[in-house]
Amino acid sequence: MSRIRLLCVAVSAAAVASPTFAADKPSPSFQTIAINDNRTPAGTLNGTTLTVRLETREGEWHPDGDQDPGANVLAFALEGGPLQIPGPLIRVTEGTEIRAFVRNQLEKDPLIIHGMYTRPAAATAPEPITIEPGQVREIRFLAGVPGTYYYWGATSNATLPLRAARDTQLYGGFLVEPRGRAAQDERVFLIGVWATVDDALVPTALNRMVMNGKSWPHTERLTYKVGEPVRLRVINVGGAVHPMHLHGFYFKVDSRGDERSDVIFPADSSPRLVNTERLTPGRTFSLTWTPTRPGNWLFHCHDMSHIAPALPIDGSKPAEHSHVANHALEMMAGPVVGVTVVGKDASAPASSVQRRNLRVIAKVDTGGTAKEPAYGFALENAGTTTPMAPPYLPSPTIVLKRGEPVSISVVNELPEATAIHWHGIELESYYDGVAGFSGSAARLSPAIEPGQSFDARFTPPRSGTFIYHTHVDEMRQQQAGLNGALIVIDDPATYDPSHDIVLLVSVPRKEADADKVYINGSMSPPALELKTGERYRLRFINIHVFRPSMRMRLLNGDQLLTWRGIAKDGMDLPADQSVTGPSEIQMGNGETYDFEFSPTTPGEMRLDVTNAFGDLLTKMPIRVR
Repeated sequence: MSRIRLLCVAVSAAAVASPTFAADKPSPSFQTIAINDNRTPAGTLNGTTLTVRLETREGEWHPDGDQDPGANVLAFALEGGPLQIPGPLIRVTEGTEIRAFVRNQLEKDPLIIHGMYTRPAAATAPEPITIEPGQVREIRFLAGVPGTYYYWGATSNATLPLRAARDTQLYGGFLVEPRGRAAQDERVFLIGVWATVDDALVPTALNRMVMNGKSWPHTERLTYKVGEPVRLRVINVGGAVHPMHLHGFYFKVDSRGDERSDVIFPADSSPRLVNTERLTPGRTFSLTWTPTRPGNWLFHCHDMSHIAPALPIDGSKPAEHSHVANHALEMMAGPVVGVTVVGKDASAPASSVQRRNLRVIAKVDTGGTAKEPAYGFALENAGTTTPMAPPYLPSPTIVLKRGEPVSISVVNELPEATAIHWHGIELESYYDGVAGFSGSAARLSPAIEPGQSFDARFTPPRSGTFIYHTHVDEMRQQQAGLNGALIVIDDPATYDPSHDIVLLVSVPRKEADADKVYINGSMSPPALELKTGERYRLRFINIHVFRPSMRMRLLNGDQLLTWRGIAKDGMDLPADQSVTGPSEIQMGNGETYDFEFSPTTPGEMRLDVTNAFGDLLTKMPIRVR
């Protein structure tokens, strides 16, 4: 299956319900759909009863610029008001009764409403409510327990991920607040997907992945002050998996849930600190983040196929260009939000601090073509270059010392511009590596043109497993090989790669190998040689560009082994989260997991990497003596 077909299926298998582009072209008779920033709750509160009047109509949606091509979709509106994507926000306090009057303004199709019921629900959500064309239904229910929920609609009995393209924007947030809690300044983002394909599912697909109805760079920009808490609720109402990554910081996951229920973690429990949270279709989470450094930061899906620029939404051919002025604005799209933090970083080190100096050189590797280039990195450290010559796959592992200032000169020997993002590292915005965005209005991080270099300066504050990878034309350059492991430890002199094992899972360079994956740069990796009774640290890194649901498993025959989780995204796990259990993990793009493993018996074992359906992508033999 080609990467394009994989993307089509991941986005929405229901896309086959809209087989032609013409069916989705906007009609001049339809109203333009407004974008809802989810800042104004809908309805009228009288005592403990909220009355809200909704209706569904068809309108013209512009997920890109307001003057860019649009598509006809269904959307919710307040009765008599403009259509909105997302639909009107229902936000109440626990104990509130909701009286929702929902009118189906469609001429021929029924409207099937989900999510309007008391939370939590049973393992199976209550039966949806069908509203015939022209009909109004009153739906009454108690809000239930606090949490982050949503409602949605369709014109068929399809599930949330499998709705027809025309139905995919029928959704809205439903939030239940605890009694007595003071109002909080927080933002709510719903991630939606629209897609249409031809009858054969290949080769052309149109899609948009949006945050509150817009695709980057047209999504809303947020601004906060240094030290000001940022509170976000994120709801995935589309048909794709989104590993949501925050640049430069960790955030605290405060809750995880879905349409039916929500788990809010107690304030006195150990924090769940991550920089990438994998969000499957229908799931929700809330986060808190307090920025300590100013600058521009991205919060985005780390499935690179989701943030790659898509075709114009009307199916026309995009304008050709051989060079872009701004890589962040012209070469990214999809579920991305930009955050600007203003103020001063009082802890910023002086520029004259003594630093360890390294050079990372982006090089052309052997075996590539213009369509499928082969690139890689070489590392210069203390007069030694690794590797000295091709092949440059896998890229060398960079090992840094916690608390030691470093200056890494990124040298570009490629025929095209590039830039490196230091994924998971807490650093100054200017060095974060998003060309044309990182830094501030006064000083934006540049793309590194061919023959040029850029010095990235930072001091890693913690030991852990991180990643370095290109943040220019990510689909092309990461597939070419511009990614590698970045390990920070307390004492690099004690680093033992035979016991401290990097397992970097990435995309093969050639489209013909799309049904496989690389482990450390190979589809047939050599066997791991282990000894019984000895302890090993396994550092799993998923830097694939379009597989957000890979499963890694250690197996003896068909039996899972046992390991202990010790870190997530480079952050050590607290004792109550560092648990011993079966040796399998499902990972999203951009996530890292560290496990401690100690084999107890000799024999032949293996590491399997499969997709979400259990199909084998690659395996690594393990020999235990």
